Parts: sequence; C-alpha cells; structure tokens
Amino acid sequence: MQIKRRKTKIVKIGSLLIGGRNNIAIQSMANTDTRDIRRTVKQIKELERAGCEIVRVAVLDEEAARAIGKIKKDIDIPLVADIHFNYKLALMSIHSGADKIRINPGNITSKKQLREIVKLASAYGIPIRIGINSGSVKRSGRENLVEDMITCAKRQLDIFKTLNFDQVVFSLKAPDVMSAIAAYRRMTNLTDAPMHLGITAAGRAECAIVKSSLGIGVLLLEGIGDTIRVSLTGDPADEVRIAKEILKTLNIRRRGFEIISCPTCGRCNIDLVDIVKKVEQGLSKLDENKFGENKIKIAVMGCVVNGPGEAKDADVGIAWAQTRGVLFKKGKRIRVLRKGELINALLAEVIK
Repeated sequence: MQIKRRKTKIVKIGSLLIGGRNNIAIQSMANTDTRDIRRTVKQIKELERAGCEIVRVAVLDEEAARAIGKIKKDIDIPLVADIHFNYKLALMSIHSGADKIRINPGNITSKKQLREIVKLASAYGIPIRIGINSGSVKRSGRENLVEDMITCAKRQLDIFKTLNFDQVVFSLKAPDVMSAIAAYRRMTNLTDAPMHLGITAAGRAECAIVKSSLGIGVLLLEGIGDTIRVSLTGDPADEVRIAKEILKTLNIRRRGFEIISCPTCGRCNIDLVDIVKKVEQGLSKLDENKFGENKIKIAVMGCVVNGPGEAKDADVGIAWAQTRGVLFKKGKRIRVLRKGELINALLAEVIK
C-alpha cells in the first residue's frame, strides 16, 4: 500500500523544507530551562543524535528570547521559539535568530499584535506555526471541541490572509485522539498549509505511545501531515525514537533498522527480552545513514519454529535452540553458533 500524501504549500524552516513532496520531518521539544544555554544545547545535541530534525524551546521571558541566538550557534537543526501570552517575546526571538515562531492563538489574540509578528517574520523570512490547542481555545460548550478548534483556525486563516502572509503551518492538538483526528481532517478542507501532527498531553509510557501512534498514524495513512511530534512526559529523545518507528512502520521512511521478535512461549528457554535489548543497544551504535534508504529488518526469535521459518522475510536474524542458535539471512541458514556468539554474529552480518 502506498500512501498518497496531501499536496501542501512548501515552507522553509532554517535550511529544512517541509510540505510539498518533502520528507515528513520529526520534531521534538527541549524540556530544559531555555535560559540555561549549556543544558539546552546538550539536550538538543542528544535529540539530533536520536534523529530529531526540528526542535522547539519554550520562551518564558526576555532572557530566554535572548538565549535563542546563542543556542542556535551550537546546534545543527532548525530552532523554533514557543510563544505564549506575550507577543513581544516573539519579536525578540525573531531578532535573536529563531528559524520559526510558534504562537498560541488562544492566548495571543490581538490582530495588532499578530500584525507586528507577521511583519517582522516576513522581513526575516521565517514561518509561523499557528498552534491551536484544545485547552486554550474559546469554548462554546463541552460537546463542541472540534467545532471550537475549527472556528479558531478559520479566524486565524482570515487574519493571516488579510496580512498577506502564507508561510504558516497549522497544528490542531488535543489529548482526545478522536477529536484531534476530526479537527485535522476538517482543516485539510480549509487550507493547503502544511500540518504539524501531534496528540497533546498524551501522558507517559504505554498510554502516550498508543495515543500518539494511533492519532498520528491514522492521519499519516490518510496523507495528512508534514511534521510530527510524539508528546511524552519524560525524555524527549524517546519522542524522536517513537516518531521514527511510526514512520518506519508505515513505510514512509524506509531507512533504519526494524527489529521483529516473537512474543515467546513454552518452547523459548532463553531471556529473549534481555537479548532484544542487547541487539537494540548494538544497533544504536551504528549510523543508520550509512545503510542507504533501505530499511533493514532484523529478526530475534526465541526458537527455531519462529526463525527462520516465520521470520523468513527478515533480512537477517537469529533463533535459539536448546544449546545453540541459528544465524539466518533471507530465510536461509548461514551457520549454527553457540548461544554466546549469536548477538555479535548478528551485528556483524548487519554491517556487511
């Protein structure tokens, strides 16, 4: 199945192009105090290594706005300034070198203030994300969340059209997956602006992963979305890793490694969870970019029933027997090895 992406306007964020036929970009947000430049840069570099392509930072005050320029000098991906309430912080962030501004139309509502932001953004050639959040839109009733988000979006479209500014990105985030999906679907009928996808306040761990995977995944399957962020309570690098998995699972990105492993049963006499973790650790040290655009499927199986038979579609894999294990490639056995040799042999085969 090939996903037919919705045609959107191309928007430039720093050196990165989104929209049109450009790749869907992975975004995250630093959770450090932006005024702590050293810690913020350190975290952003970690996000870069994880595969983040756009990063957002909170601009709480003038000191944080001034820090934008210093942070930008030491990172290699576009930097987005997240602005709430005080429009002057948007102006300061643009002067400091932000590659994009995110504003919340729920708390920056003055047309005059928006005009000033747009005028400066236009002069500096940077885009604006209109980040509509279910928690800050003006509500007409408990049952009308999607309608209220769309009403807010229409107002923003009218304002920015009047200001003759089309370098905009929209997001319509909500913690309720079905509401977010409905809002994004309706928005695609109103504008060809790129869409930034996300499920806000999703929580942590399994719950957040399920919410984001379903919400973002459904929209991507429908061809909606130009950038994505998986929102998690915790380490933002995990957001990036999960976003990559969503894109790989849908074959939107074929680059990288995909591990398949069996759920185990009574035939398995090894600690497969620990083995999969060790394989993941080994793969994390490899540069995915050196393997081209092809996704490499790696099987880690607990018995010879699942591998190489049921894992014959894997590019390479290992399967355990009683005392030894099998290394296989494209469903064919390469050799039988002692258990302690299998993981290193697998990683060596991946590198070949």
